[in-house]
Amino acid sequence: MKLFKKLLFPLLAVMFLFAACSKDKNDGPSSTSHKVVFKAIGSSDTDISTAVYGYDTELTTASALSGTTWTSPEITVPAGALMAQAVISAIGTNVNSSLKVEVWVDGVKKDEASSTGTALSAHASARLQ
Repeated sequence: MKLFKKLLFPLLAVMFLFAACSKDKNDGPSSTSHKVVFKAIGSSDTDISTAVYGYDTELTTASALSGTTWTSPEITVPAGALMAQAVISAIGTNVNSSLKVEVWVDGVKKDEASSTGTALSAHASARLQ
């Protein structure tokens, strides 16, 4: 019985350590693809001009845009990609003009950024892990 008591604490400590170290930490790339959409919403006195969007180093530039809103085509981001991001530029007519950029991943808004003024630029990104 004394031997059992002496071994019980070290055995429990080793079991606890093993359980803590074996948990899935999910720090690596995603193992599934994702559907991603980028959106820009400007105030009524804003004119959206340029969008750069994509994932990791796969970026697309949309220029000569106009209007107060813009939505990217839905892109399928492959498994293993790490980051989706967009930078949108617009021109406002006064210091109260505003621009909001959103990143939607699998139908869920993951990030949002905004800018105010006459020269507007907003960057939003989402981790895909």
